[in-house]
Amino acid sequence: MEFTTGGRLEVRITPADVGKRVSVRRLTGAVDGAEKFTDTVGVLTSWDENVVLITRRTGETVRIAASSLVAGKVVPAAPARRRGPAASFRELARVAARAWQPVEREALGEWELRASGGFTRRANSVLPLGDPGMPLDEALTRVQGWYDLRGLPAYIQTATGAEGTQEVLCAELEARGWRREVTAELRVGALAPLADGDSTAHVTLDRAFDEAWLRRYQRFDEPGPHVLKVLAAGPSVWFASVAGEGGVPAAIGRCVVDGRWAGFMAVEVDPARRRQGLASAVMHALAARALEEGASAAWLQVESDNEAAGALYDGMGFATHHRYHHFRAA
Repeated sequence: MEFTTGGRLEVRITPADVGKRVSVRRLTGAVDGAEKFTDTVGVLTSWDENVVLITRRTGETVRIAASSLVAGKVVPAAPARRRGPAASFRELARVAARAWQPVEREALGEWELRASGGFTRRANSVLPLGDPGMPLDEALTRVQGWYDLRGLPAYIQTATGAEGTQEVLCAELEARGWRREVTAELRVGALAPLADGDSTAHVTLDRAFDEAWLRRYQRFDEPGPHVLKVLAAGPSVWFASVAGEGGVPAAIGRCVVDGRWAGFMAVEVDPARRRQGLASAVMHALAARALEEGASAAWLQVESDNEAAGALYDGMGFATHHRYHHFRAA
């Protein structure tokens, strides 16, 4: 990583660069008389009282004493090369939001407050795609009051790791005591190769889900009306199932087709039937149907610590576009 000009290390960033992507080198000590340095790349989210905060693509915030900096520069807002279909953060955020539509919503400036009786944070959190139209502290007070009235915890969904994401907002929430509870990846990939898979499993596709499908989903204690509304809503929704024992599907999935995008979610497999290709079979069938409807690109969401699902989607050609996080009010 090159920081020098004319052979000298230089710190070429200032507090005026907050919000920009930077690369810095800092002195972290000495080993056997030799100085030791550490490099950090991310968005400069704060420079206050001699402490620099840099938020990495993963959402992790690194605190650095400004006095320890030996080099630093502004770098391009996002890597020049990225695998998968080209898309902006805002486009994908809106597509994902339409796939998990809330039962109730309200605008706060350019923020959207969403509630669905607590079923899935994606439909029970604020989507802050712009300015709330008021100072941040006032907006956060309004957010907490809105969710308090509904007996729900206040969550804000933010994103990091792509051009136009919300590293600065993440840092501001952390500074106000909001806790990051969950981090997930939004991955993208080409749709046609996903539909080319071959499987011996028979997958049934339907516009609606039934009680048996819900029994395999198992993401709630009792599926109330809010669960049913969220799952059924979307531009063009398909449900997949593979027959299993006892009237419960061996595998299920959900796909929402929205223009050029096909979103895959709720892919669940009976633990006793895993490693039999059932998840892949469900994905292949849903992808083929999405192609018929004119989609060409695929997306999905997977929690960052779900290594098994991550490996499956790696093999299907999905690449991480950005990461998103749910911050909960203290």
